[in-house]
Amino acid sequence: MRATPRKSTAAKPAKTQESNGETAAEEGAEDALRGMARSFAVLDFLASSPGRVVDVTRSLNLPWATVHRTVIGLEKAQFLRRDPETNRYEIGPRLWHIGSAYLANHRVLRVAMPYLARLEGEEGIAMQVVERIGLQSVAIYSHQRVDEDITKAHYGYHFPLHCGSKGLVLLANEEPDFVADYLKRDLERLTPDTITDAERLRAVLDQVRAEDFSLTIADVQPFTGSISAPIRDAGGRVIACICFVFRKGLAKNARRLEDLKDKLQQATHSISIDLGWHPGQR
Repeated sequence: MRATPRKSTAAKPAKTQESNGETAAEEGAEDALRGMARSFAVLDFLASSPGRVVDVTRSLNLPWATVHRTVIGLEKAQFLRRDPETNRYEIGPRLWHIGSAYLANHRVLRVAMPYLARLEGEEGIAMQVVERIGLQSVAIYSHQRVDEDITKAHYGYHFPLHCGSKGLVLLANEEPDFVADYLKRDLERLTPDTITDAERLRAVLDQVRAEDFSLTIADVQPFTGSISAPIRDAGGRVIACICFVFRKGLAKNARRLEDLKDKLQQATHSISIDLGWHPGQR
């Protein structure tokens, strides 16, 4: 009678080791992703609010040692830079290099430039191209005449989406779930005229969406106002807007304001058409 061969178990330890190796690799990948997410959170915070390590720690609710290690690594890689006098960290030159590459290849800017060039002679306004980045409206292009100096209207300035005509245009045209989640937030008040009541803001957004236009006065800075209109892509989605910022006294000149509105909407419609949008498509 032939003996039944015994099953070999020699391969089991190797398989276990291989499995352990895969698990360790997966855990290492997860740790790396968590580390990347933490780095992105730190960069995002310091882009909006340059500050010290302790400021980042308090805002993100992370251990001081963890934030310090992350910040030092980002500084060494030139994604951040430290002010030696204040110890405050801010965005570094390597991120500027990456950001400039983004703008150099920006389709909306490329299409918009000929139309913006025709408006560069307009007096009394700062002209911006603005898009939503996270929960902020960010000026990715700005132009104003040499003899004008409207503060905080320059390239790179950003404000919460519920502040200013540009933010309202971008927020009004987001998906309903995004708008609902945004309105649940503790809305920052920049001036006494900033709308922070969720129900009142919802009504304003409905009006902006219906009119394809927004006008606000003194809700970002006490001495400025602005008008904005959306830029749409081929699918009808609002991907940016053009904003004219002016000193709020200009709003008292109804004829001048209406003229600026006409020029603004002509530009945004023309840019949208060049991007593939069809009038009447929403």
